[in-house]
Amino acid sequence: MCPPNGRATRDDWETPLSRRAFVRAAVATGGSAALSACLGEESSLDAPEGATNPASLPDRQHAWNGSLPTDDDGNVRPPEHHVFLGLALSSDPDDAARETVAAALADVERAVERSADGVLFTLGYTPAYFDRFEPSLADAVDLPAPDPIVALTVESQVTVDTDDALLHLASDDGAAILAVEEALFGERDRLNGRSLSATLDSVFDRSTRRTGFVGPGMPADRQEGLDGIPDGEPVPEEAPFFMGFRSGFRENQATEDRVTIREGPFAGGATQHFETIALDLEVWFEDNDHSHRVARMFSPAHAEREAVGEYGEKLGTATGVAGVVDEIHDHAREYGAVGHAQKVARAREDGEPLLLRRDVNTTDGDIAGVHFVSLQRGIGEFRRAREAMLGEEFGQYGLGPRQSNGILQYLRVRRWGSYLVPPRTHRALPTPVPDGNAEPSR
Repeated sequence: MCPPNGRATRDDWETPLSRRAFVRAAVATGGSAALSACLGEESSLDAPEGATNPASLPDRQHAWNGSLPTDDDGNVRPPEHHVFLGLALSSDPDDAARETVAAALADVERAVERSADGVLFTLGYTPAYFDRFEPSLADAVDLPAPDPIVALTVESQVTVDTDDALLHLASDDGAAILAVEEALFGERDRLNGRSLSATLDSVFDRSTRRTGFVGPGMPADRQEGLDGIPDGEPVPEEAPFFMGFRSGFRENQATEDRVTIREGPFAGGATQHFETIALDLEVWFEDNDHSHRVARMFSPAHAEREAVGEYGEKLGTATGVAGVVDEIHDHAREYGAVGHAQKVARAREDGEPLLLRRDVNTTDGDIAGVHFVSLQRGIGEFRRAREAMLGEEFGQYGLGPRQSNGILQYLRVRRWGSYLVPPRTHRALPTPVPDGNAEPSR
């Protein structure tokens, strides 16, 4: 845990494991004290310097993969620490506010490198934000108002995100995330040694702050004392996610090109779905042995062949579920179970995944959970994948949400939101026609 007085000591940093836990807790806590604790005796941030000319950076906000490392199998390795800030407008989205937002974001890009060692970020906007303008966004982007009718289970109690925007910050350096957050909201006047020309706090209020983390060992390090996790520390030590398996396999992810909007005023952008899911890991680990967990996460055939390993280390760059999709009804009849990944793979287009997922674990509220983040060209593609995940047709085999229908019975959706992540050119308070005329309708 991050010390309550915000001061780090040598005891807090004596092993890599405790140092990682310390930083993760500091990011979850946020604020000046947490940043000071991360920096320790150092008074300034030690992050790579940013771009001399932000205009030289990729126009696609969501184009992170080229700036991220890969694991030993060649899968993109996501940043370890994440902060998601729900933002509500505190002023009119006029030209002055637009210039302020643009300047504040460009200041960050000049100060801190766009990488896992620095900070990666996206700023997306909700349908509620665009509702204030005429004409409608609907003709340009598939971004309907959030309607969580496919929210996994009847036990889900969903709060729809109706803020104006979502700022997603990600980094391997917890101090860098905290420093950028403070700089953007007027709590620091310098960032990585550079002075700042503008901040977001005159335009936005932070209405929600959610945090997450991902990486081998990080869930196991945090499992003790959380609601929803049984005693005995069941999460495998090397697993990057609470449910005990790897994710983000290269061949099971849409490419950044595939999720990019191709035409219209927001060409180069993407849509984003973001939801928070509470996990019932007590039932997941206590009612299923490893073989049953593999069958429910991947497929019964994976379990029978012992194809996964302890946490997915045998899978390389692909889950291999494409080869068992056609057997899914046979599996439902023969084994009384179907796999989560096996179901979702049915939503592919010409064999290619539709979604680029950037999920992270969360312990917000001391509850084990997942912040589910997906990028796609339009929200209709997310719905298509989610409907495949629901697998309602397997009810004919007795596989309802509370039976062995993938992992549905272990998930409870708590928050749900959809966003347009514009290209960088239009990321500062866009209108539905950013290169034309649009007026607030209210």
